[in-house]
Amino acid sequence: MSTPFDPNATLASLYRDNHRWLRGWLYRQLRCPHDAADLTQDTFLRALSSRQLAQLEEPRAFLGTLARRLLSNLWRRRRVEQAYLAALADLPERFSPSEEDVALVREAIETIDRLLDGLPQRVRRAFLLNRLEGLPQQTIAELLGVSLATVERDLRRAFIHCLSRPEEAP
Repeated sequence: MSTPFDPNATLASLYRDNHRWLRGWLYRQLRCPHDAADLTQDTFLRALSSRQLAQLEEPRAFLGTLARRLLSNLWRRRRVEQAYLAALADLPERFSPSEEDVALVREAIETIDRLLDGLPQRVRRAFLLNRLEGLPQQTIAELLGVSLATVERDLRRAFIHCLSRPEEAP
């Protein structure tokens, strides 16, 4: 008779055996101990909610995959923030937003990023071009080099994905 799966014991063992390794790997990627520590914890939180936790054969490969996804999200979010800050720097002083407005925009960017997490790049891009930049579907199709029907499918997929993730909403 096999023992029942205990996710807490499995995660505790996974954490104990791999925390130092993962944090070191992330530090080498980021060169920042604080970001490495944050992403390490986020990786283990993702692991806890993963269906694969029960049948892990290669724990470091599993953790590495989760960490690379989080790292990619972090870099993408930072690129968006940098573009936003660069656009703000080009504004005349009298049109510059307050620190509170900048913080609200940063929070909105992070929420949108979480909502779109897990979607393919083209689907994310089509959604952002449509919803944030207000581009019509035909223009998006031309920009992405795909058919109008593909853009329509991508937008529908993104909307359904966002609606199915109410826990991510602020």
